Amino acid sequence: MLVAGASGYLGRHLVSTLHRRGLRVRAVVRDVDRAGGPGAHGAPALAGLVDEWVACDVVTDRLDGLVRPGETVISALGVTRQKADPWDVDFAANLALLAEAERAPAGQFGYVHVMHAERSRSQLVRAKRAFVAALRRSPVPSAVVNPSGYFSDMEELLAMARRGVAVSLGDGSVRLNPIHGQDLADFLVERLVARGTEPPAMDELGHRHGEWDVGGPEVFTLREILQLCFAVCDRPARIVDVPTGLLRAGLPLLRPAARTHDLAQFFLDGFSGDGVGARTGTHRLEDHLRAVERGED
Repeated sequence: MLVAGASGYLGRHLVSTLHRRGLRVRAVVRDVDRAGGPGAHGAPALAGLVDEWVACDVVTDRLDGLVRPGETVISALGVTRQKADPWDVDFAANLALLAEAERAPAGQFGYVHVMHAERSRSQLVRAKRAFVAALRRSPVPSAVVNPSGYFSDMEELLAMARRGVAVSLGDGSVRLNPIHGQDLADFLVERLVARGTEPPAMDELGHRHGEWDVGGPEVFTLREILQLCFAVCDRPARIVDVPTGLLRAGLPLLRPAARTHDLAQFFLDGFSGDGVGARTGTHRLEDHLRAVERGED
């Protein structure tokens, strides 16, 4: 299997899962030496887990011949907190990879999207949404997972709790079940392995495309997660409820800092309604946050 974006948080967990299952892994990374070491948020080092390294910048390099006939391609390409333009990475780079998958042709294409992408106005999610629209039209069978949110995202809430005061959107009643990267990787790989032996039925356009909303095993409200963060860092819970409308009104003030503005838009839209996916995995959020607090992640 070919994993693009293998040195990122989720990419590392995908490689680890594939290796653990005895599957051959080709990892596309920009820097092999960096990828061999441990990643952020407790993501595993890739040294010893990769059968073939492909040193390539998928944003700027030509991808001719990257994908082999019948190969499964998994893309974890995407902008998180980098300064890159999501239209260059989440859309254009993934589209170039999909073109190579169609040329080969690949056996199937796995992609990690976001839950409820339709309600987000951030450039990040709009770029992802545009790519998934192209993927759905592709003749290459595909599998897309839409996570409710990552444990690593919840570390931002823990950081607020450490500072003594946390801001909650509205009354904090929005529900979500964030997922650990390893559990999400396990879910996607299982779907790809199963579909490799039994392709899904065709849709009305004659394409084979499967999509799943997925989250971790525990469902929380935003307020419950904030309270958990205060408990983990052993501080009294001081939570300030800020009306969503007030936060939206303040968004234009961030426009001069385009990246900060887009991240704020992303999180504000993400918490504008419930985001609960199918419960899966075994990792508990409290265990993860306590490991972070101890400096283990």
